[in-house]
This record gives sequence, structure tokens and C-alpha cells, in this order.
Amino acid sequence: MTPKTPKELKDGDQCKVVGGTHAGKSGKVRDINTSKTGHITITVEQKSGVRFKTLGKNVIVVR
Repeated sequence: MTPKTPKELKDGDQCKVVGGTHAGKSGKVRDINTSKTGHITITVEQKSGVRFKTLGKNVIVVR
């Protein structure tokens, strides 16, 4: 696993959630958004089609 900063996240990257409510889940990055306060939020889509939102700081990109 190669950790990346949220600035290096791209749509379609495979990622694993390492913190927060969804820790341990993985999937593909589908939507990247920067909030008014500057935090990066992403939507992660699991293989089963289930989607959830999490903060960019809580994920690492896997290759």
C-alpha cells in the first residue's frame, strides 16, 4: 500500500479507508469535493455497489 495525500486522490483510484466510521472498508473513489471549510470529502463505491462518503484524510490509495 502506498499512502497518498488527499491532493493526490483521483477519480477511479482504488482506496482503503483507515479511519473514521467506515474504517476497514475499501472501494473506488467516485466523487471528490472540497467543502467550504477546505476539507476534502470523497464518495467511495464498494464492489457490491454500495456507496458511502468519507473524508479524504481517512483513506489511502492502494495499487
